[in-house]
Amino acid sequence: MTDLSDSARAETMAERRIRLMGPNVPTFYRTPLHIVRGEGVWLWDAAGKRYLDCYNNVAHVGHCHPRVVQAIATQAAVLNTHTRYLHESVLDYIERLTGYLGHGISQAILCCTGSEANDVALRMAQAVTGRTGIIATDNTYHGNTAATSALSSRRSPIGGYPANVRRVPAPDSLRHPDPDGTIFAAHVSHAIAELDRAGFGLSALMLCPVFANEGLSTVTPGWLDPTVRAVSAAGGLLIADEVQPGFGRMGSHFWGHDWLGFAPDIVTVGKPMANGHPVAAVLTRPDIMATFRQAFGYFNTFGGNPVSAAACLATLDVIEDDGLQARAAVTAAHLMERLHALRHPLLAEVRGAGLFFGVEFVTGADLTPATDFVADLVEGMVERGFILNRIGRHANTLKIRPPMPFSTDHADLLADALEDALRATPVPA
Repeated sequence: MTDLSDSARAETMAERRIRLMGPNVPTFYRTPLHIVRGEGVWLWDAAGKRYLDCYNNVAHVGHCHPRVVQAIATQAAVLNTHTRYLHESVLDYIERLTGYLGHGISQAILCCTGSEANDVALRMAQAVTGRTGIIATDNTYHGNTAATSALSSRRSPIGGYPANVRRVPAPDSLRHPDPDGTIFAAHVSHAIAELDRAGFGLSALMLCPVFANEGLSTVTPGWLDPTVRAVSAAGGLLIADEVQPGFGRMGSHFWGHDWLGFAPDIVTVGKPMANGHPVAAVLTRPDIMATFRQAFGYFNTFGGNPVSAAACLATLDVIEDDGLQARAAVTAAHLMERLHALRHPLLAEVRGAGLFFGVEFVTGADLTPATDFVADLVEGMVERGFILNRIGRHANTLKIRPPMPFSTDHADLLADALEDALRATPVPA
């Protein structure tokens, strides 16, 4: 019989995780979920409880989609190697994916993570311009490499931010309205001037077209135009990080940059492109690619392998055959209507961009972020069987970003539960 006394009790999974992975490895929620199975927009934990996934863009076409799973298994049973051997599937995928892009973008480098893709994109811009200055917002996230983490607001780099990086104020439609984008453009122009004076010059502005990690601030088509003009006049490139808004999530458009109305020089994509299989890509014009290839001897062992390419191709098949972009448009409109109908004394603003929503809560006339309230609200939703999370500088904005098969029926389940959770969550005194 197993001895479960205090001196010899069984190790919990959380304790084992710390022992094997070290401290401070992030998990969601106060009591981390032990998820063991997924199907479509649903997840199940080890106790058999079912959750509606209102958060994951990784399983873009739904958890464990049978067509993607079959494509991975079939190709893995035949061959998996790297791109120093010839293989058609990676070429087929690049040709097909760039068919969704305009602006002269027709070539790609495949890698394994969005962090790698953004790192390569920054080097591309430096190779083309001969300059090293980089601009991003002061509340963004573009990855975990040394270069991309230097843009992040989550933790400042050891030794401080590099001298060639300028972080401009992120748009904040609630506290600092900027309806035509001129304020943001002025910040970018000021940063360009600083980089010039410091001898770096501007290589690129990197941004997410919907400013997702910034809190999904309300911007509209054409909003970025003044910034585009400033970057172009300085000879810099525009890098669109499409990891979150891309692949049809906007509903009306396949890409966030096309919805916002600007032509990027480089586009980066990641986890949704293969429904969670570890693959990412950098897409650009032939002139930029040629300059990069001459300046850097870049190779990625696993990037573009046949199994990843099969997963990518199958994901595109599902997006097209199941009409997921059109479904996103319908569901987004319905859920936005339901969210706008919410009433709560702390609810300050509902924002959305396609099938991606932010609901911000504040206290007082000074718009103090209601961070603790939103944390409690998220936990209440998880208890009710709904997975979502928080976003923004102060984590006081509810983040809703479900898989693409999310329907209006699922949206109603979410909205009904949110109404109930709002009534039940204590309001700070």
